[in-house]
Amino acid sequence: MKVKIKREEILRGLQRVQGVTEKRNTMPILSNILIEAMENNLKIFATDLELGVSGAYKADILEEGRICVSGKRLYEIIKELRDEEVSINKLENNWITLESGQSRFKIAGLPPDEFPSLPPCEEAITFSVQGKVLNYLIQKTIFAVGENDVRYILNGVLINLINKDKGSVLRVVGTDGHRLAIAETRLENSVEKEGSAVVPKKAIAEVRKIMDDTAELTSIGIGKTQVVFQNGACSLTSRVMEGNYPNYQQVIPKDTDKKVIVSKKDIEGALKRASILAGEKTKLVRLSIEEGRIELTSSSPEVGEAQDIIPAKYKGGAVAVGFNARYLLDAIAVIEGDEVLFEFKDQASPCLIREKESNNCLSLVMPMRI
Repeated sequence: MKVKIKREEILRGLQRVQGVTEKRNTMPILSNILIEAMENNLKIFATDLELGVSGAYKADILEEGRICVSGKRLYEIIKELRDEEVSINKLENNWITLESGQSRFKIAGLPPDEFPSLPPCEEAITFSVQGKVLNYLIQKTIFAVGENDVRYILNGVLINLINKDKGSVLRVVGTDGHRLAIAETRLENSVEKEGSAVVPKKAIAEVRKIMDDTAELTSIGIGKTQVVFQNGACSLTSRVMEGNYPNYQQVIPKDTDKKVIVSKKDIEGALKRASILAGEKTKLVRLSIEEGRIELTSSSPEVGEAQDIIPAKYKGGAVAVGFNARYLLDAIAVIEGDEVLFEFKDQASPCLIREKESNNCLSLVMPMRI
């Protein structure tokens, strides 16, 4: 194999797979990437056996072939090069040479035939959405997904294709049992079949990295055991998580008669200040809501107490409710407007958090006992 390629081109491909290559030494082959030189493209593959990423990058192919080499080492070397062009040659016994300007490297590789491949995505329901819209949906929901939760299915993101109001809607859902985030968009083209898949959080995080945040369409295929995201010459394949996703609809309150509108800047600042003296584990902050204002208080016996008052648009009887400050801050952080709308029924019911003028996204945070 002999290849010449622009440094920026191969660097872009190597950056996209850094989060996929296995960092542990359980299987040495998984810390490597597979590079194939064919026709006018250099194809780069990486997998951890649950998630796979591939991409094709323009190159001058002098001799076709395949190599398997450490993705981390190759990336770190090319990142530090200064010349615009990189040459890669395959030697005997799976060694490769890399040359650029006056720099030359010889790197040990592994037999490319040993590199594992993911099973194909069979019987997939396929649809398309703009890359920037998909990234928007992920950004609005991924913060609520579980992190190493004992309830395995909560460590994934629900991708749900549903038929609604004579059209198709893509809905993305994340929850860890304490909070919930939902975002949806109407697809330009309707799809006959409905479908859903729970995708590991790591895979969804990688989708954000590799899918260009542009108007270019991203194709999504939902199969029985695999889900595929395809954007141009780059694709990501992930296994589908097994198990039943919780019925999140039943926790969304219907009759929320208490509505509070507050400045995003004000509530973020007050929550951050109050959380400093909140209990380390619970981060409990009490919100006492009255007409025209919110009083935020927190306390920890060994640390101290905090009190903060901010203006708010609210009419109704006084009510006090407690929340984990971090959960509120995470939900508020993804709101793009200047004002935040809080809706709830009483101090024992979940609180809905959304942008004042938007119905496509919402977050929900469960209350804490005060």
